[in-house]
Amino acid sequence: MERENRNCNIKGSAIFSGFRALGLYSNHLAHVLRFHKKHREFYVLTAVGQCFHTYNVSKVSTSDVIIYVFASFIQVVHTYTGHQGDVHLLLPFGDHLISVDKDNVVIIWDVESEDTYLQISYDKASFEVSALMHPSTYLNKILFGSSQGSLQLWNIKSNKLLFTFPGWASAVTVLQQTPAVDVVGVGLASGQIIIHNIRCNETLMKFQQDWGPVTALSFRTDGHPIMASGSPIGHIGLWDLEEKKLVSQMRDAHTTAIAGLTFLQNEPLLITNGADNAIRVWIFDVAGGDGRLLRHRTGHSAPPTKIKHNDQSGLNILSAGQDGTLQSFSTVHERFNKSLGHVHVKLMCAIFMLLFCIETARQSDWDGIIACHRGFLVTTTWSYQKGSIGAHKLEPERFNKNLWSYVVQAVDITSCGNFAVIALSSGHIDVYNMQSGFHRGHYGKDKAHAGPVRGVSVDALNQLTVSVGADRLLKIWRFKSKELLHTHSLPAAPASSLLHRDSGMLAIALDDFTIQILDMETRRAVRRFSGHRGQINDMTFSPDGRWLITASMDCAIRTWDLPSGSLVDCFLVDAAAVSLSMSPTGNFLASSHVDGLGIYLWSNNTLCSMVSLRPLSADYEPTVIMLPGTCPSKEEEEVLDADSSEMLEYISPAQLDEHLVTLSLLPDSRWKNLLHLDIIKKKNKPKEPPKLPKAAPFFIPTIPGLVPQFALPTTPSEDQSKVVNLGVLAQKSTFYLQLENALDNNSLKLLRELGPSAIETELRALSPDMGGEVRVMQSFLKMISSILQSKRDFDLAQAYLALFLKLHLRFIADQPELMEEAESVSAHLEETWMSMQTLLNQNICLLSYIKSALL
Repeated sequence: MERENRNCNIKGSAIFSGFRALGLYSNHLAHVLRFHKKHREFYVLTAVGQCFHTYNVSKVSTSDVIIYVFASFIQVVHTYTGHQGDVHLLLPFGDHLISVDKDNVVIIWDVESEDTYLQISYDKASFEVSALMHPSTYLNKILFGSSQGSLQLWNIKSNKLLFTFPGWASAVTVLQQTPAVDVVGVGLASGQIIIHNIRCNETLMKFQQDWGPVTALSFRTDGHPIMASGSPIGHIGLWDLEEKKLVSQMRDAHTTAIAGLTFLQNEPLLITNGADNAIRVWIFDVAGGDGRLLRHRTGHSAPPTKIKHNDQSGLNILSAGQDGTLQSFSTVHERFNKSLGHVHVKLMCAIFMLLFCIETARQSDWDGIIACHRGFLVTTTWSYQKGSIGAHKLEPERFNKNLWSYVVQAVDITSCGNFAVIALSSGHIDVYNMQSGFHRGHYGKDKAHAGPVRGVSVDALNQLTVSVGADRLLKIWRFKSKELLHTHSLPAAPASSLLHRDSGMLAIALDDFTIQILDMETRRAVRRFSGHRGQINDMTFSPDGRWLITASMDCAIRTWDLPSGSLVDCFLVDAAAVSLSMSPTGNFLASSHVDGLGIYLWSNNTLCSMVSLRPLSADYEPTVIMLPGTCPSKEEEEVLDADSSEMLEYISPAQLDEHLVTLSLLPDSRWKNLLHLDIIKKKNKPKEPPKLPKAAPFFIPTIPGLVPQFALPTTPSEDQSKVVNLGVLAQKSTFYLQLENALDNNSLKLLRELGPSAIETELRALSPDMGGEVRVMQSFLKMISSILQSKRDFDLAQAYLALFLKLHLRFIADQPELMEEAESVSAHLEETWMSMQTLLNQNICLLSYIKSALL
């Protein structure tokens, strides 16, 4: 029982393991730019969740209370523990590291020893640290900015406050060193930018940004007196420091606040990042001082709502997001990523993309993607080849006056790529031509369903269209004539449906959190799955149609085995999955999650290792798995290690069931040629006598056989004949003695260890002519009967019996005792073969039916 339920004790998932995350590039934290002296290149680091990414600037196109320091961006080499609040500011400073937490505590750490060098505690009411920097050429000096507006210059070596700057009556948000010594740039929450000389305590110039607080500052160092400032609405202002005026604006550089701005040293390149999940490199090589986009890494700025693999290769994943964009992410390398564009309506406002469908059969000739949008009646076509929105916006003409009353609920494209089927909340289902965009008919006399249509699919041969509606009806239509063929009542209102075209299995997610599987060939419900405790968000089939993988709002991802009708895998994630897509090659499962901007890949363990899948028990409690690309804490790693140690290797029993015929698993050479040993010996007869081997005294002599055994030295007796060794002639073999004692099991074990020639010798020795006895031969036949009754070693029993009959058939016919035992063996043989023949006939009949039914 412990072996049978072994996978019930596995923590996490037996099928899937986290692989990597796609489409994550940046968050609300500012990037860090570093120059690699050996490579002579700039690298930019961005934070993503609990991880950070490193990019080569020239190839970009391609919160905790503990501080960690990494070496070579891979290994943690230092850990600094001491803060009671979350750390929100960090500044590397020579051999020291300065950190500031939310409790307004400043700690200066010694990098190598990890000891606290100095700790400064500020009163939040008078000086709440909001920014810090090291003024260039100021030895051991740190400048702190506060939310109250004042600044303080400290010598951290002597722990002395050197000077306090009264400020400008607004919170300090940014402190940045200018190219000039003693001069710093100060960004304020009021939008003011102050260029201040801290040596003379003199304000040199002021600028006013009208877009809100200053979020970032940077200065060009390639000979142009230009300062860039970031804003909370994604605009960048470019200021001329000589003429003291705004010279250019880079509007909508990001869709969220500018988190970081950095000009490369002595180069006309500006790196920006924001919480919109984008890193951009701008080059200033045009007249007027404007920057143009040179390189970028861009993901979704709002969570994806639907993901789907693009083609049969499984190398690209299409993703539609709440930001109104349709993007393609490569599972091979980020340089193959591309954005298909951003959809807008006439009022130039972004559309929330809900779901889409893709077919690659004719995508080189015309648009192969159709998408519907939340709250809109219009559906749009897209071209993957061109990487842009397509030529058509499909909109039914029957709702000219009530465009905002109904919306598109589901879409599908035929396997030939010629037609799109669009289901509406009004109950209508329309068919459009993908090439021309013309309307080609609708299903039903007036409406296809009495309520909103929740799902629509077309089979692989364009023969049938199946739809499910809120009226709790499933309808099957003839695709070409639009004739209704079949109606099936559902136990609850459907939420969505998914058709696996190759197998003809239709999965229907119902509002009662159950799933029904309908066979399109027989038009009957063949499976029903229950277990989800929340709304089912998405479903996907494995390429062979054997598994159905579902995700729901209870944060569970479940794998159902259709042939057995059971749940074989289940695990939990931190955020509920809203969309799933199984690779056409079956190697990866892709998922997107609530409030997550990335796409997460899970590798299929069954492709690279043996995974024994058994139905999970009713009381199975799934465990939470970290999303791929995130970093578990030490405690979580220990839990994972402890859980993995509980996974026991499955050992198959010697016999799965006492009613099943079991083979011996011995090599064919050990039993298959027993009837042809005379022919083999004749073919292998040596052409010349064997030569005696050279003396090798350091080798211990062995006994010939399959199992190596050392030959024990024997001392000749005085009474033994020197001409004939009578002891050898009178000696009985171990196998013969076991048969005399009627120990059938031990006798079989001995035969299993012998080679074909030795087996023939043992069976010949059973005859009275060779020194055997009739009762021993009778005991051998009883051993064969015992083997047949146990249904084990079936192949050996057949081979041994055939050789025995070949050697002693005439003698057996003359002995009544042996004939009686032989008839008993014959009865057991006939019974076993009849049972096997019945099972084979049943299987052949079932396969023939399935084959004819599919045709």
